[in-house]
Amino acid sequence: QLQASGGGLVQAGGSLRLSCAASGRTFSSYGMGWFRQTPGGERDFVAAISWRGSSTFYADSVKGRFTISRDVAKNTMYLQMNSLKPEDTAVYYCALQGQYRGRHFYTGDYDYWGQGTQVTVSS
Repeated sequence: QLQASGGGLVQAGGSLRLSCAASGRTFSSYGMGWFRQTPGGERDFVAAISWRGSSTFYADSVKGRFTISRDVAKNTMYLQMNSLKPEDTAVYYCALQGQYRGRHFYTGDYDYWGQGTQVTVSS
């Protein structure tokens, strides 16, 4: 139901835009988010957007560099990543809430997950 894409290899300081296409359910009714995970690490919160798109939330490590957005008409969420750093290297996952929760920061706040897309930032 969620298909993430847009990852790749980029040099430090570069940019990438991740996309997450949703299908099979009401995309616009619930919050969505991006998480990332390194080998052996936990899946960490990156950014989230409310179901109306009126509220966005970011991890401190990406504030000012990443921008989350969604296009309801296209059933797609985006993560624009600028000024990338080697420490941003991870598999990025998109997620969708299956009901209203009022929370956005934890993996348990989401019900559906995409397959992940690898982002590698070289120094």
